[in-house]
Amino acid sequence: MRIVLFTGKGGVGKSTVAAGTAALAAARGLRTLVISTDAAHSLADAYGAVSAGSTNPGAEPIEVAPGLHLQQVDAQLRFEQSWADIQRYLLSVLDAVGMDPVAAEEMTVIPGAEEVLALLELRQHARSGSWDVIVVDCAPTAETLRLLALPEALGWYLERLLPIQRRLVKALRPVLNRAAGVPMPGDAVFDTITRLHGELDDVHALLSGPDSTVRLVLTPEQVVLAEARRAYTSLCLFGYRVDGVVANRVFPAGDDDPWRAGWVRAQADVLREVAQSFGGLPVWTSEYQAAEPVGVPALSTLAAELYGAADPLAVPAGEGPFRVSRGDDGGAVAHLSLPHVSRSEVDLARNGDELVLTVGSYRRLLTLPPGLARLRVAGARVVEGELRVRFTEPERVEAR
Repeated sequence: MRIVLFTGKGGVGKSTVAAGTAALAAARGLRTLVISTDAAHSLADAYGAVSAGSTNPGAEPIEVAPGLHLQQVDAQLRFEQSWADIQRYLLSVLDAVGMDPVAAEEMTVIPGAEEVLALLELRQHARSGSWDVIVVDCAPTAETLRLLALPEALGWYLERLLPIQRRLVKALRPVLNRAAGVPMPGDAVFDTITRLHGELDDVHALLSGPDSTVRLVLTPEQVVLAEARRAYTSLCLFGYRVDGVVANRVFPAGDDDPWRAGWVRAQADVLREVAQSFGGLPVWTSEYQAAEPVGVPALSTLAAELYGAADPLAVPAGEGPFRVSRGDDGGAVAHLSLPHVSRSEVDLARNGDELVLTVGSYRRLLTLPPGLARLRVAGARVVEGELRVRFTEPERVEAR
């Protein structure tokens, strides 16, 4: 099964490109689901699904064309299904301290829960075996990066702190109940959190696997390109494979109209920078349409023109953003793709069996495989957009 996620700065047309790619896949006979994780859903509008008679595209996938299904996640419904045990406990705590029930209900809607549930919805579909292709229309870039960093970050917390908290609560529950008058969490709460951890861990494995890629959508503007470059770096940092760039809304060359000619020249300059910034990746170009592409036929045509003879679902070759090479001396080198970054912009630390990588405002805790965890870090450098961390046997480092 193939998973393609589309993201980009707000307003660049990523929903249109995602919808068109999904429509093209379905037209080729593939069982296709297109799902939105953006709170400002617009997929149904792009397909004209509401006007076609669907009054609530979202709770479950609906068929908008043969083989093409659409879902806009109903966050409230999924919240009630997945968060019920935790919410009941939180409500009991707030009730014990005398909070108004309406205010308590609002307080127990955890910030970011909608993003978590969107990931769980994606996982459920991916593991169902019902689809050949899943196309994900993600939120704008910053929200997408937070979304994709979430499984690993939450997993780190739960793996280390949850077992300790569970043991403490079990031992101290009778005392704390009498002393504070506040109910302590029961096993159902911890079991729910543990299950959530396992599911999010599975999401990360799924989306960083060889059949899942992220596709960046941009318009030929300097500000948009700058954000796309940063997104490319951050996605590689978290282990996600970027398989291409879509340059959308490109003005076609034409008559001698000075206004349009100015835009054509300006965009041509940016497109040259796009080719340089994403060297090695395909860059697909979509011209500005004479009319807004709405409906499955229009979107299929747009995608067919965009990709041309290329296969939009081809799995990229290579090992992905992270790989390890072995040396003859028993040491190893960890390679992590970090395009557009210099060594001075990377902060690297070792904490047990983890590397702590910080690039700009993003931090990743990279758990080392057992073969590297026993070695020591001997040095690091950035070469041609790749961070290379050298590991060697402990005695070799000490000898120096």
